[in-house]
Amino acid sequence: MDTMDIQKIMQLLPHRYPFLLVDRVTEVIPGKELTGYKNISINEPFFQGHFPIKPIFPGVLIIEALAQATGLLAFATESIKSTEDSTSLFYLVGVDSARFKQPAVPGDQLILHAEIDKVKRGVWKFVAEASVDGKVIAKADLMCAVRDVDL
Repeated sequence: MDTMDIQKIMQLLPHRYPFLLVDRVTEVIPGKELTGYKNISINEPFFQGHFPIKPIFPGVLIIEALAQATGLLAFATESIKSTEDSTSLFYLVGVDSARFKQPAVPGDQLILHAEIDKVKRGVWKFVAEASVDGKVIAKADLMCAVRDVDL
């Protein structure tokens, strides 16, 4: 079992503020599963418009946070080239069965959990869920793939 701090996360993912949505990985079992979290703060820029009267963490960003967690799990599982000096990126290519059960709000700690379902011909399928205070608030099946890009 391993963990990842923000420095390690930033080595593996190309995302940066305000779009880096994983603060820490608390457990990773390569080839199997990953658990991490995102601390939701009122200071994040999207809360100015989503929604000023009752701030809610956007559902699409919950899915993005889960997708970033799957990328970290894939990097921990397989030797995928680092994004800093390579032409390979780990892309979200599909979202199935997404369900949102309740909103996340400023002050919540969004627990992100991803499990590898299968890998076939370079496409990774994950079962992912987000929870707050032990309650699942969102879940989805995510598909991701490594793609070469022109820099």
